[in-house]
Amino acid sequence: MTTDSTNSHGQIDVANADLLLSTTRAVRKRLDLTRPVPRELALECVRISTQSPAGGNYQKWRWVMVDDPEKKLVIAEAYRRTYAPYIEAQKSAVSEKAPDDSTLGKIMSSSDYLAEVLEQVPVLAIPCALGNPAQDGNGDGQGWWGSCIPAVWSYMLAARARGLGTAWTTLHLGGEQEVAEALGIPPTVMQLACVPTAYYTGETFRPGARRPAEEVTYWNEWKNTDIS
Repeated sequence: MTTDSTNSHGQIDVANADLLLSTTRAVRKRLDLTRPVPRELALECVRISTQSPAGGNYQKWRWVMVDDPEKKLVIAEAYRRTYAPYIEAQKSAVSEKAPDDSTLGKIMSSSDYLAEVLEQVPVLAIPCALGNPAQDGNGDGQGWWGSCIPAVWSYMLAARARGLGTAWTTLHLGGEQEVAEALGIPPTVMQLACVPTAYYTGETFRPGARRPAEEVTYWNEWKNTDIS
């Protein structure tokens, strides 16, 4: 690390911030299905998420936090209907291209597990946005999405800092209308994801395997990695 342990104002511990940012993983098998998540704790995570950047300070995000068993089941069943054909296609592709990739195998196993137990997760957080990119965005909606997604990531970081595990999932959107009806979400509101939220078990989170920054960073023109 080339930076000091705190920033120039002495307010941020860089090492802890880097640890949080590099070890906030998608948690599936390690979600504690038996321990309730207090609503106030989930609200703290949402409170932090509202500080994320938004174009024009138009805070279009909204959160539907679902802890009602019957409504969680509606979400889970919609998720599983989309998940089944999706994962079969993924497994077939992996079998052909990388049959010995143990990492992908572990990811698929944990994905299978989450699909099976989704309704048992204490809180299913549904981040939503007012409007949609076709109506409110520019170009292909990059600005619109850029004003929504940071809030969801901030929620996940805030959850990790509080001992909660999360995962970004979107497969329930195959039954978006059904879920919207169950949760009373109006047609003018777009669901962005479903973020299972629960206390996590264990403390062995570590950075994932990623390409070096030097390989994915280009200076002044595409593919120029020369930092000198």
